[in-house]
Amino acid sequence: MDVGLIGLGGMGTGLAKSLLRAGHRVTVFNRTRSRAEALRADGATVASTSAEASRTGIVMTMLADDAALESQVFGDGGILASLPHGGVHISCSTISVALSDRLTAAHSAAGQDFVSCPVFGRPEAAEAGRLAVVAAGPSHVVERCKPLFESFGPKLLVIGEKPSLANVVKLSGNFLIASVLESLSEALAFARKSGVDPAVLTDFLTSTLFDAPVYKIYGGLIVAGNYDKVGFALPLGLKDIRLVMQAAESQSVPMPIASVVRDRFLTAMARGNANKDWSALGLIAMQDAGLAQISDKS
Repeated sequence: MDVGLIGLGGMGTGLAKSLLRAGHRVTVFNRTRSRAEALRADGATVASTSAEASRTGIVMTMLADDAALESQVFGDGGILASLPHGGVHISCSTISVALSDRLTAAHSAAGQDFVSCPVFGRPEAAEAGRLAVVAAGPSHVVERCKPLFESFGPKLLVIGEKPSLANVVKLSGNFLIASVLESLSEALAFARKSGVDPAVLTDFLTSTLFDAPVYKIYGGLIVAGNYDKVGFALPLGLKDIRLVMQAAESQSVPMPIASVVRDRFLTAMARGNANKDWSALGLIAMQDAGLAQISDKS
């Protein structure tokens, strides 16, 4: 299939490589052109503008936040103005439920289709085609685009015809991951200060009661303390917690744990960790326990 891809951070680059490996013809655009040029060797065509990438008829976006996506969609020469009638915009970004609904309405009014397709996984999983994918949008459009989604990973959940349902799933999942980060951080700080080797504890727990990728991956990252290797930046974690709280409030759903996790991200930001991975919540827990010199290996 012919597809454009806008946004080539760690995740976007991984998506591009998975699409190319699956045999799709991919036109890429990124504001920092060097990131797009780096994909020529993999077979990508490099676009000079987002409008050029949109003319493929199907365009994917993987951008950092609502503001970045809005600028690419609604700006001069943006996706909305450049995508052909009957074209499809697939958003793989973690965005607000409200923006997803706005994009659905705007594309419909322009005679286009909008599909929300957020993904779960870190950049290395994106490049290896090992992501978990959630899609929502008009059923015939989702079916048409399935070969693209299936190139991202073995697990695809089609949640419904309303695109923002996929964003609800994504925000719910990221809230759970952030909660795991905080609870793991607290448990490992407690273990370390009590004289238990946190590596031994993590290995034991993740091979018995907590035998799940989220505990294994993030437990390992917290034990290693290498928070400068960024798979998902800490400010993006804070952004996602704010988005889930915003969406929950609109539905009159209290989320007290989300409030705690938000404050922990704010603490991490206030201590100068904006350039670290969101697993740096482990560093904050160690610092609060008086163990900063032991845990801060980054």
